[in-house]
Amino acid sequence: MFSHFSIGRKISLGFAVVILSTIVAFFITNNTFVESRKINEEITNNHNPSIAKLEELKLMIVRSKMLINNWAYQSTPPENEDKVALNKLTTSEYPRLKLQLESLTDTWEDSSKFTVSQLYDEIEQLWMHHDFVKQTLYGVKSYNDAFSLITAQSMVEEAGDIDLQTDHIISVLNQLIALKKERTDLITAEMLSKFQGIQTLIRNLGVALALAGILIAFLTTRTIVSPVRKLRLILLDLSKGIFPKSWITTSGDEIGEMANALETVVTGLRRTKDFASAVGSGTYNSEYTPLSDQDELGQSLLLMRKNLQEYAEDMEEKVRQRTAEVVRQKEEIEKQSEQIAELYEQVKDSILYAKRIQEAILPSREEIDSGIKNSMVLFRPKDIVSGDFYWFSEKHDRAIIAAADCTGHGVPGALMSMIGSSLLNEIVNEKGILEPAKILLALKHGVINALNKQSSGEQTKDGMDIAIISIPTSGNKIEYAGANNPLWMIRDGEILETRADRQPVGFFGDNLNTPYTNHIIEVQPNDVVYIFSDGYADQFGGPNGKKFKYSQFKKLLVEVNDKTMTHQRDILNDRIEDWMGVEEEQIDDILIVGIRF
Repeated sequence: MFSHFSIGRKISLGFAVVILSTIVAFFITNNTFVESRKINEEITNNHNPSIAKLEELKLMIVRSKMLINNWAYQSTPPENEDKVALNKLTTSEYPRLKLQLESLTDTWEDSSKFTVSQLYDEIEQLWMHHDFVKQTLYGVKSYNDAFSLITAQSMVEEAGDIDLQTDHIISVLNQLIALKKERTDLITAEMLSKFQGIQTLIRNLGVALALAGILIAFLTTRTIVSPVRKLRLILLDLSKGIFPKSWITTSGDEIGEMANALETVVTGLRRTKDFASAVGSGTYNSEYTPLSDQDELGQSLLLMRKNLQEYAEDMEEKVRQRTAEVVRQKEEIEKQSEQIAELYEQVKDSILYAKRIQEAILPSREEIDSGIKNSMVLFRPKDIVSGDFYWFSEKHDRAIIAAADCTGHGVPGALMSMIGSSLLNEIVNEKGILEPAKILLALKHGVINALNKQSSGEQTKDGMDIAIISIPTSGNKIEYAGANNPLWMIRDGEILETRADRQPVGFFGDNLNTPYTNHIIEVQPNDVVYIFSDGYADQFGGPNGKKFKYSQFKKLLVEVNDKTMTHQRDILNDRIEDWMGVEEEQIDDILIVGIRF
């Protein structure tokens, strides 16, 4: 019975089976996709935004910890950008983020909602601790109150109230983030499971369709064997771009009609190939006649020939113009590159020459050893030249040594260090001023005069923090004065600190003639004193990328106190290298001067 079907009916029957199977697969797949879309919308509209907002809140809490640390440890006015940023974070950024989170938590499970509610309360308590520090250090002058400063710093230092509460909040946030991610993974796994079900269905359906196709093909081939085989071979050759060398004998049925039509198509394709080859090789006058007035391909080929000819002529002119422009630009770039390279070498040579000048100004190891028998200097510039410098002189049976930290680092800091070194030579060696406090006052006047010679009325705020020690050749009493830089003395494993005056060398309010305090300190055999800049304690590093801090700096000095001064310098240098590791760069110049009595 099947053998009496026309070709159209046979093909229709085969398509009917395929279409019916496809419809069944479509409905099953569509239902799965609808469910998966709902799951995906839940992930996209709630879970992922929730995780993102929790991560954003975590970063905000971490940033608030850094800013409140800066508030406690850096004597800055209320308009300082870090203080403004902290106030903005607690008063506007956090409330806005909180509202965004609250809009997402409506669909959370009750336990997570309760955890978030408790978290809001803890954050409000954290802001109260922040407010206490802000109120305690409300202005620059409040930093001069030792009690207020210590109280505020104890809140933010490691194991302080703010440090502990911040770490707890971050821990809770990490738990919430992990919980939301786990929930997202479960939902995603559920969705993948449904997709695996679809995959199994499609695989089975594909096998069934393949078997049905084989059956239909077998039944169809029995009645259309020879002509269809020949047509197949011709089509296979055409699929590879090979035109047939022979043709089939046609009959009057549908296959014969298809064979005649295919022969016409092949003839047209051969003519089209010859014409396209000629046009592609630039022979735009090749002849080509479309099959008919309705031959869209033929008309398109003629239009293509016309457009390609115009385009080739236009491109030839553009290539000529562009080539000339590229040659001109290349010459200009090469000229500029040579100028930049020459300028770079000039700047580099100038900085290296400035380094040699600065090294020449710094006292030598032999010069210091001639006046102070047991000492060490750790000097690590951040850049080629340094804003930190140390100075030494012997005058009237006294050895005077200083450690200074100038405004900035690199070339600006180096210029200031040269001014400071020159002024110290003038004050001590020429004018004979030997008392550290008087040296500082004279140095301040000298720096202000050196930086404010113009009559514009504007005052340059640059200057330096410095500590000066005067050591007699005989006796056990040394003198010390400091501008923001203290003196530490280690005796019997304990650090005794002599505080510096809270005013730099340079303009600082209206304290132009405010004297510095001259401290007389009695030293004992084996005491070690240190003066230093802030570069060592402020260096970032360690496993958490935090500052080294003065507390850890003190512990390290006590730890190495029994070593020789040279060994101490090597240990201090190795420790800061290890602290920075490969992730962190040196952020400031480092200077430490140590003297054992």
